[in-house]
Amino acid sequence: MELNEVTITKAIIERYYAKVLDSLENDVAIVGGGPSGLVAGYYLAKAGKRAVLFERKLSIGGGMWGGGMMFNEIVVQNAALPILEEFGIHWHEYAEDYYTSDAIEAVACLISKAVQAGLKIFNCITVEDIMMRADEIVGLVINWSPVEMAGLHVDPLTVRSSFIIDATGHATEVVKVVHKKVPGELRTPRGDIEGEKSMWADKAETLTLDNTREVFPGLYVAGMAANATFGGPRMGPIFGGMLLSGQKVANEIIERL
Repeated sequence: MELNEVTITKAIIERYYAKVLDSLENDVAIVGGGPSGLVAGYYLAKAGKRAVLFERKLSIGGGMWGGGMMFNEIVVQNAALPILEEFGIHWHEYAEDYYTSDAIEAVACLISKAVQAGLKIFNCITVEDIMMRADEIVGLVINWSPVEMAGLHVDPLTVRSSFIIDATGHATEVVKVVHKKVPGELRTPRGDIEGEKSMWADKAETLTLDNTREVFPGLYVAGMAANATFGGPRMGPIFGGMLLSGQKVANEIIERL
């Protein structure tokens, strides 16, 4: 049978828009496709919740691809090994409580397992605003990333969700929008974005979990976005806290849904 180019095009368009239409009403919308966002999406989808993830870049995986300074190996601690094993990620014991994994395998497994669990992922999508009501956040305002990059004046579309997770890392992109535009204060010590502090791996790993919580009605922070919002230090290329943060935020939202 001769392949028909128009049929190929129709297949892509129809299947993509079917996926979009099925993702306009969600239990949880995750912004940021790094390790914490992917892990959160996996556990939410595995629990039968309608979860969607938006990533502004073409690639999914955040900073994990590059390991440390493009040495594509990552470190995790003992507490995160059960998550590596659940995702089928191989690990090597380097020293007591120091375990390494291949960064490429780690990201590939996180993405694969999350999608297979039912997480819908849309790349090249920028979240430029949120939908608000009198006392909570109820959804996201989205546009194509190339539209934002080109500075084009193109109106966005909206996606409704019961809960939002900001997993955008150092940038805290959703939290910044909420702090700037939505009435009320963040649930931080000063009611403001406290800001990321310099590297202290041990402290950062603990605080990543402590700071993974609801920062505004309907909005949670996870991963490095949690530390940047609540004023914790950065941790560098150790990823146990990021993985555990994704698991924690998923479990807390599952309890509320």
